[in-house]
Amino acid sequence: MTPQRKQKLISTLERRQPDLQLITDQVHKSRNLAALIRTCDAVGVPYVHSVAPKTGYGYSGTAKGSDRWVKTIHHETCEEAIQQARSKGMKIYAAHFSERAVDYRDVDYAIPCAILMGSEKDGVSQEAADLADQHILIPMMGMVGSLNVSTAAGIIMVEAQNQRLKAGLYNESRLDPQEFKDTLFEWSCSDIADFCRKKGLEYPPLDDDLVMADSAAWYQAYREGTAAKREW
Repeated sequence: MTPQRKQKLISTLERRQPDLQLITDQVHKSRNLAALIRTCDAVGVPYVHSVAPKTGYGYSGTAKGSDRWVKTIHHETCEEAIQQARSKGMKIYAAHFSERAVDYRDVDYAIPCAILMGSEKDGVSQEAADLADQHILIPMMGMVGSLNVSTAAGIIMVEAQNQRLKAGLYNESRLDPQEFKDTLFEWSCSDIADFCRKKGLEYPPLDDDLVMADSAAWYQAYREGTAAKREW
């Protein structure tokens, strides 16, 4: 762990926006999922709520690479995903053409909110659209009626980033301290983090260089069954 790498990890976590999230309603193409997760990382979105695609679609459920930095929460229904976001006090902005849709730049992304994007073929389902607080759209000036889901989400999330930059929301750490600590461990020691989760163990402490403080003692405690437990 070089000093530069350590600082990159910490500064990235300090800019994460826990109250800005993305919901994907049955997006099933791997390249679109990868692009969506990559954009989330770029603008500081820490969570993607992914709703399972309809029966008949192949779905890997992950985007190799950037998925290490953005946590994906899987849901069976969009209602479940929306309810989870709303339980955190978030408004739901659905990218959806309707009579009540407004320009995507005319809503407030500086408040707690989740952006809802629909599937490649059908867009946001009617059930999910009915649950949204606001419908938003990107004005189209050409012959095509809509953009690729990952492109549209990128445009909307960059607007959200711009609003939050102006509001100063990237200027100080906004993650819960325990989540900050856990995520820093997972980013620094991913293999050990996976092991601890499988075994129901607390993450061992890290030193100032983000290396296990006393790995030999921790492994000995694990073998003896005295290592601290944790329910994940």
